[in-house]
Amino acid sequence: MVILYKMLKKSIVIITLFLCGILHSQVVINELDADTPSTDNLEFIELKSTSPNFALDGYVLVFFNGLTTGTGNLSYFAIDLDNYTTDINGIIHFGNSQVSPTPAIIIPSATIQNGPDAIGLYLGNASDFPLNSVANTTGLIDAIAYSNSATTQPTALMSALGISICTNENQTNLASTKSIQRKVDGTYEVKTPTPGMNNDGSGIVLTYLTLSTNVTNISEGQNLTITYNSTQPITGNDLVINFSLSNSGFNTADYSGLTNVTIPVGATVGSTIIQILNDGLNEGDEELKIVANSIPSNYSLYNNNLIVRVNDINFQVLPFGTPANPTHGNVSSTAPTGYYSSLEGLSGTALKQAIQNIIANPSIVRVHNYDDVWDILKKADQNPENSNQVWLIYTETARSKLDAQSGNSIIGKWNREHIYCQSRGGYSVGTDYLTPFADGINIWTATTGANDIGAGVCDAHHIRAVDGQENSSRNNRNYGVDYNGPTGTPTTTWKGDVARALFYMAVRYSSLNVVNGNPTDGTIGQIGDLTTLLSWNHSDSSDDFEMNRNNYIYTWQLNRNPFIDYPDLADYVWGIHANDVWYAALSNTNFSTSKVIIYPNPAKDNFSITGLSNDTSVALYSILGTKLFEQNVSEQGTFDISNYNSGIYILKITSDGTTIERKIIKE
Repeated sequence: MVILYKMLKKSIVIITLFLCGILHSQVVINELDADTPSTDNLEFIELKSTSPNFALDGYVLVFFNGLTTGTGNLSYFAIDLDNYTTDINGIIHFGNSQVSPTPAIIIPSATIQNGPDAIGLYLGNASDFPLNSVANTTGLIDAIAYSNSATTQPTALMSALGISICTNENQTNLASTKSIQRKVDGTYEVKTPTPGMNNDGSGIVLTYLTLSTNVTNISEGQNLTITYNSTQPITGNDLVINFSLSNSGFNTADYSGLTNVTIPVGATVGSTIIQILNDGLNEGDEELKIVANSIPSNYSLYNNNLIVRVNDINFQVLPFGTPANPTHGNVSSTAPTGYYSSLEGLSGTALKQAIQNIIANPSIVRVHNYDDVWDILKKADQNPENSNQVWLIYTETARSKLDAQSGNSIIGKWNREHIYCQSRGGYSVGTDYLTPFADGINIWTATTGANDIGAGVCDAHHIRAVDGQENSSRNNRNYGVDYNGPTGTPTTTWKGDVARALFYMAVRYSSLNVVNGNPTDGTIGQIGDLTTLLSWNHSDSSDDFEMNRNNYIYTWQLNRNPFIDYPDLADYVWGIHANDVWYAALSNTNFSTSKVIIYPNPAKDNFSITGLSNDTSVALYSILGTKLFEQNVSEQGTFDISNYNSGIYILKITSDGTTIERKIIKE
């Protein structure tokens, strides 16, 4: 009986695998046009299923670069095919907007490379194939290798995909006007393109229906016009197209109007108007999805599942400015009393070690997983002018929180930028924190201390929301000596933020440093340029936006960025005060580089100040903050301190609304 059971079980497994193979073999790459006229604006790829109206849920098209060196055999694009279905002829195609009939998915012009390259049809999702995924045969259903030269083939890529034939689109010397088409026997030939139809001309002649809207981005309270166009006048009976709009949080309570379009007999167009309702609540931006439910078999739907962004107009505005238009003094530090008290009176390496003892304390500091960072950034980097958006560093612009990158497309998306880039930080050891889903603020791991470099991959103090393309442009370049912001229109209001994030990382983790110059790409644990960063720390002072994010991240990680709370602290660790004793009272974010001179300093009985303006107030404080005297002077003054004890005192000099602080030492 046991033997019989094992034989039966084995047979079931074999049959299941056989049936799965039959099912998956129903879909093949049917046609490809990669090399097209002008700026490659007629590119498309076509699939064909053995069965008509075949659902493509669970499939993904992956495009691979076939270069023999450099970035060869790695993916550069992927198309997720969930929610798409082949037509009655088993055909569906995806391509540029100028391809006719309209593709089911629009691909930006010049996306499909001319070759030598390859494309694979896999079981999976686009998220399984992030940018630069290595070509392989796991889950591969079909693949095509192609080129526009008879002498150049992607041989290594073909081997990785298990295919032996590469088709030359230029075999008739007319690559820009021909496409590669699959024949019934499975081989390929080069002919005039036939997008959206069988390559041999057979099959049912379809009337194509194209969906469009008057806008792709709409606000609550506005009207949305939904239109369907047919390629042929409607015959027989009026064509009624029923559709739904619900998608995630967007539902029937968010709109009013008829969810169907009628194209009368003899006409080619029909439309309806949907009113987007304002419920008075801030639920965040949402997306409606227009999905046609069913149509007669002699029609074919293209660009179904059309998404329209719905902006919630009830967003929250915070009482401080954006980094591009910063405010100061509206947001106070939430550091607990005494949080930095252990730093008082220290200098040099002792000061740096004391900072690290606070921000890397294994008995207090928490580490959350990398997916949690998405949720942290949506709050920490929230646009002060619109709570439904995040503020993007470098480009200094806002973007909807909905546009967080989830696949490998970076255009119009925002991502998580590691200020201390991963390749230089060596965070690959932090796999314990790369869990596949966010688990929230209440689930965390205690840091093991300053040597816990793996935690750097998800340390929100140096991770910022960033435009996807700018994230790619910055890559792992050093600041100042190499990277200074977006090409053409560089911004400056992010530079101090970057400096203070790097200063934090260089103290939080023992293996990281900020150094002078331009360390090479492969240098682990070093990032530059220190001189530039110290300058940026002063030229772009800590503002309310930065303090707010410091406060919020503290609620998650239970550590703070000290260089936001006390920007001048960087000068005492690396800069002009590197050998001086630190006292918190010496730090003032309104510090001015005026020509005020104090002499002698140290002083015995008195000291003088020059370089003052008219009507200047000079006040002397003890290191504990007690005011000892205050005098109004003009241009210069001499002050008697003979009756005070030896030690450090603080001078507060105020003129024309600007206050600077200096220390004076009494011998």
